[in-house]
Amino acid sequence: MAAQAIFRKSVFINCPFDHDFQPLFRATIFTVHYAGFLARSALEVNDSSQTRLLTIFQLVAACRYGIHDLSRTELDRTSGLPRFNMPLELGIFLGCKQFGDRRQQQKRVLVLDVEPHRYQKFISDIAGQDIVAHNNDPKLAIRQTRDWLRVSYQQRDLPGGERIWQAFSEFQRDLPQICAELQLTPAELTFVDYRDIVILWQQRQDPTRTVERL
Repeated sequence: MAAQAIFRKSVFINCPFDHDFQPLFRATIFTVHYAGFLARSALEVNDSSQTRLLTIFQLVAACRYGIHDLSRTELDRTSGLPRFNMPLELGIFLGCKQFGDRRQQQKRVLVLDVEPHRYQKFISDIAGQDIVAHNNDPKLAIRQTRDWLRVSYQQRDLPGGERIWQAFSEFQRDLPQICAELQLTPAELTFVDYRDIVILWQQRQDPTRTVERL
């Protein structure tokens, strides 16, 4: 896929990677691909020769769309400090849109939190932007992601959130069998493994909506 086409279809997902958040993360990845886009994440890069921040810079630059989840800002049980990676990456994305070239100024952003208006207590500078809540519910996260992509890309033939949720449920039922075919263990899937399985499942169901791999 050409670089410009990758940019137009790439969605950078900035979210927690902990086990508790995994159902929402996987539901979001599925929705992005069901809508005909390509999910991107810092987890797709494993290069000890460069810093994580450089990886984030490169991924942000390569994506027109960004989904930024701010729902994990509570204090870490071990350190007693909050985790600010997600707000930092949102700031990088917004800065790139504000100060980048003409292509970067095309960026579109979805900011998610666990409940409405909670973000005002810890990142009030983004007040005035449309922040939507998912209530830690994968089904609601699917609907919010779908509705944002529908408006941002003006995609008229995109099914509604309920249909995508049904498709995601079907995919989850098929996941163990696909993993068996590929000699993978569902509990050990990396981001790239999971994304490739979503792409494979989508090709089998409706190849017209499938975005090519990088």
